[in-house]
Amino acid sequence: MSFYDKVYEQVCKIPKGKVATYGQIALMCGSPKASRAVGYALHFNPRPGVIPCHRVVNRFGGLAPAFAFGGMEVQASLLRAEGVEVDENFHVPLDVYGI
Repeated sequence: MSFYDKVYEQVCKIPKGKVATYGQIALMCGSPKASRAVGYALHFNPRPGVIPCHRVVNRFGGLAPAFAFGGMEVQASLLRAEGVEVDENFHVPLDVYGI
């Protein structure tokens, strides 16, 4: 299984209404220092709408400035539709919504 496949598998495990960080996904894939590679993998999500890459945020709870499928507004909208609070600065409180 490729690293990207592991990323997609782990991202699919994030429950609706929750988020994970790039670092958490990297750790779950067995590569704790590969958070940037996780972001790169998600940028090339082969199954948007199936692999919920919108549920992955940075270590501070920030949304992706270059969210591959429409930008931060779209990512915020997808998260809010799942009941996740996103503030006016495009941050999610990880203590509430983190896995």
